[in-house]
Amino acid sequence: MRKPLFLRIVKGVEVHDDYFKLTRDCCGQLSFSAKQKCTAAQRMLALGAAANAVGEMVRMGENMCLKTTVKFVRAMVEVFGPEYPREPNAQDMEKLLDIGEARGFPEMLGSIDCMNWQ
Repeated sequence: MRKPLFLRIVKGVEVHDDYFKLTRDCCGQLSFSAKQKCTAAQRMLALGAAANAVGEMVRMGENMCLKTTVKFVRAMVEVFGPEYPREPNAQDMEKLLDIGEARGFPEMLGSIDCMNWQ
């Protein structure tokens, strides 16, 4: 993911949900930053990694990673839902069909497992 897109996502969820804002706890310790929380959530979603494995990478507990991922997904749908995670429209499908045809796969949407392709 390119940095400007990542920062746009971080800013969007940070403005939408106070959970992603940097705060201090009762002992005066800083919480995790929005970038750390978004990184953990995206790693879990994109890589299918376990919460404890991601937690070790970003120094976050397993429960915190799980809670962050749930809040991240909800914020993403509410903030960016109309723009990004949507069904393809007619224009999108035409573009995908053109790309598939140019690559030798006419009338195909999406990806294909090419292991057994001749």
